Amino acid sequence: MAQYDLNLILNPNISAEQVETEKDFIQRAVTNAGGEITNLDELGNRRLAYAINKTREGYYLMYTITMAGNPEKDIASSLRLRDNVYRVLVVKDRPEWKTKKSA
Repeated sequence: MAQYDLNLILNPNISAEQVETEKDFIQRAVTNAGGEITNLDELGNRRLAYAINKTREGYYLMYTITMAGNPEKDIASSLRLRDNVYRVLVVKDRPEWKTKKSA
């Protein structure tokens, strides 16, 4: 099973209950695809580099998942159909990115 980073930007104007609803949907989507969430970093509202739907902020969720399949096809495609989801990015975690260069 490979490890992936699943990064989402949500609508910054949604309530706390709607954020919990989105997180529950993401949890179900990952488990239904045969994956497991190992970590969640909830960064909250942050300023975007460029406007999305004329909005300059977004609510950031960064998941670390382990999965043996194609999360782009299995998970990200269904998440993009949600109204409160602005962006979805899935990146395969590579161990060589975590190594430090010798001086």
